[in-house]
Amino acid sequence: MNRRGWYLIMNSLVALWLVATAVAVVAHRFLPNGSWLMVHLLLLGAVSTAILIWSQHFADTILRRPAPGGRFFHGIRLFTHTLGAAIVVAGMITNVWPLVLAGAIVVAIVALAHIAVLVLQSRGSLPARFRPLARYYVIAPLALAVGVGLGVFMARASTTQALHDQLYPAHVAFNLLGWVGLTVVGTLVILWPTVLHIKVSERVDDVGRWALWLCVAGLVVVGVGSAVSLRMLFSAGVVVYLAGAILIAIEGARLAKGSRQWTFASWSLTFAYAWFLFCVASFAIVVAASTSWTQVSANIAWLIGPFAVGFAAQVLFGALGYLLPVVLGGGPEQSRRTIAILEKGALYRVAVVNLGIVLYLLPVPSYVKVVDSLLVFVILLVFFVLAIRAATVARKKVDVERAAKKKPVETRPEPSPAKRGGALAAAVATVVLAMTAGIAMDPVAAGLNLEPVAPSIKATGHTTTVEVSMKDMRFHPSVIEVPAGDKLVIKLSNKDNQVHDLVLANGVTSGLLNPGESTDVKVKLVGSDIDGWCSIAGHKLLGMVMTVKMLGAPTASSTAQPGHNEHSEATGPSAAKDVDLIKQPATDFVARDPSLAPAPSETTHKFTFTVGDTEREVAPGIKQTLWTYNDTAPGPTLRGNVGDKFEITLINDGTIGHSIDFHAGALAPDQPMRTIQPGEQLTYTFTATRSGIWLYHCSTAPMSMHISNGMFGAVIINPPGLDAVDQEFLMVQSEFYLGPQSGVADVRRIATQNPDLLAFNGYANQYKYRPIQVKVGEKVRIWVLDAGPNRPTSFHVVGGQFDTVYFEGDYLLRNGGSTGTGGSQTLALQPAQGGFVELTFPEAGNYSFVSHIMSDAEKGAMGVFQVTK
Repeated sequence: MNRRGWYLIMNSLVALWLVATAVAVVAHRFLPNGSWLMVHLLLLGAVSTAILIWSQHFADTILRRPAPGGRFFHGIRLFTHTLGAAIVVAGMITNVWPLVLAGAIVVAIVALAHIAVLVLQSRGSLPARFRPLARYYVIAPLALAVGVGLGVFMARASTTQALHDQLYPAHVAFNLLGWVGLTVVGTLVILWPTVLHIKVSERVDDVGRWALWLCVAGLVVVGVGSAVSLRMLFSAGVVVYLAGAILIAIEGARLAKGSRQWTFASWSLTFAYAWFLFCVASFAIVVAASTSWTQVSANIAWLIGPFAVGFAAQVLFGALGYLLPVVLGGGPEQSRRTIAILEKGALYRVAVVNLGIVLYLLPVPSYVKVVDSLLVFVILLVFFVLAIRAATVARKKVDVERAAKKKPVETRPEPSPAKRGGALAAAVATVVLAMTAGIAMDPVAAGLNLEPVAPSIKATGHTTTVEVSMKDMRFHPSVIEVPAGDKLVIKLSNKDNQVHDLVLANGVTSGLLNPGESTDVKVKLVGSDIDGWCSIAGHKLLGMVMTVKMLGAPTASSTAQPGHNEHSEATGPSAAKDVDLIKQPATDFVARDPSLAPAPSETTHKFTFTVGDTEREVAPGIKQTLWTYNDTAPGPTLRGNVGDKFEITLINDGTIGHSIDFHAGALAPDQPMRTIQPGEQLTYTFTATRSGIWLYHCSTAPMSMHISNGMFGAVIINPPGLDAVDQEFLMVQSEFYLGPQSGVADVRRIATQNPDLLAFNGYANQYKYRPIQVKVGEKVRIWVLDAGPNRPTSFHVVGGQFDTVYFEGDYLLRNGGSTGTGGSQTLALQPAQGGFVELTFPEAGNYSFVSHIMSDAEKGAMGVFQVTK
């Protein structure tokens, strides 16, 4: 196979990873570990494959000697890396740690093999000017092996959350700064002058050597700082690394002075390296400013985006923009044709991508971020499309021109300042248009309003400025006094540990503020008393209200404008008016399977819970937008035995802060039960030391709202010596306090503790509509959990008698008790209590099961066992 064909095939692997990344970007909200997938498909997949291809290419060039094994062994390494990375991805998606371990071992072996090839190639090479630069390509895979090893160790079920948080920054540093960073820094030493078409200076050799040792020294210090748990030492290591990277930047800037070769490749590499320096400097600052490793792990999450897209993706496409015409070959005519295709809209594309990244990092509404990220993603993919077109079309056009004896296409001349200005203006307009589209999707979150001006109050021309903080579910101060006719500026800051906002009754709003964020809320003219509140569901009910009190004129409280959008708060008429439990569900309705599978044989159980906003029918014709774990309410059921370990990764893909509290584990709640904001994740690990059926639920305030709106589920830990039965079922009773159709629960209704509906397993009367099938004579065990948040239950099977009753960790009655003839008629539970009952159905028929609090049964806490012979 010729050189051109080999490189096309190998780079098709990069293309496949980019396609997989594109799919993950579009569908990440529906994929397990979606955020992890997007980053690792790009970095472990596309970028790492490109590094393995092109680092060997540059090593061949600077060492002037073919690599041992040639292209054949190089191809084996590439395909093996692809296999290993795919296995890692599959293991993370399925939460199977042995797969993650196996894939990581394969990736590490390929990295070590890459090192061995480069070392052998270096030893046998002739003296050459740039030979020392090959050390970058030797040390970078070693950093990858360390980073992968840390990743595997962190994925182990036995790794504590504290140790995971301590190692995670080092995992990031060795993979991103070591593997990706060192390779790029070493490559740019010789690629940058080549791209600019200028002579490599004599200083480059020394700069490259000094930069390498500074970067390596920095990584060593980073590793030591992580190992001995010294954050300031870790930060110092990142600073030393940054010094090495800056040396390369200074030399690159010196070389770029006066160059006229500003192409897609040179622009992309320039901005990519600028983002690299920004990310490394920010990394050092975040580590130094954080008070714990947990805070470091949480605070560096925002750097992954600019590193992956601003640096890694741009440097990948920029390098390919220069190398593809070289590799495709075909003579000067084809190279000119290839370059002409790749340079289409070059400055415009680069500007849109980088302006888009800047916009994404600003405190803009979430819909602006969504539209902006899609824009950047599409613009990046344009290069991919142009590269395919260049590879397939360029040669055909050259052949045609040769046959017709036409003059070949010339390389495009350097754009004039006017054309550059036009490209930049178009890029700015594109990003502004994207921002406008995002604001239009949620104008309230952007602070837009149609604030009325009171006609009877004259403006004074004076502005009253007040500082207000949000902390402990309160506004401080909660009353603001403002002279009539003044303008008002509220300097609002969120000092709490969860998202809040401020909505004023005249329609002015702050938009959502994450912890630590601040903004100015402006009222054009105070013409009456104005009520204010936090519109996050339940926060107003908990007392998060304030008042702007007008001084010096008669007062009249204003009301909220029609159509004002409150974040996650029920507005509009309640769906309770549409409740009709006599009505049948649709013919295609499928009840949630109440059957309970046995506990798995494994002693370690790993799960991913993704929080989302999910619209569900909860009774015939009644739809609510629930907050769910993995799109179900109740959430997934976990089961195990005493001594088993559970590791749950919680990912918040919702719109407000959420958390989780597993009653089945005994541990300090501070870290694992903390509220995480949209886009964040945490790992919750506990060991089951006590048997029983346990509730888990969201513990973010107000808990009554979060539980009522679907955030609950069951964990069953088998009691030792549990008797065998023919069938097991699970019934989780919950309550619905209906907001409007397709809305969230009504916090005011929740406070009455008088639900509109009750349900077993999330849908009122579902097992009345779709009875549970049982055979005569079968021994049946029914686990029951009262998720609340307010109502007790008294579980009863009409026509049945329980010979075994297990309540809150112990038997009240077992196989008829001491007499052998004892029985029970109900299992009484308060909210968050659970147990099980066992019975045998004596004859065929329909046996209703209910909460014997009959008004609750009549609201949906009812079902049927259909018993047949």
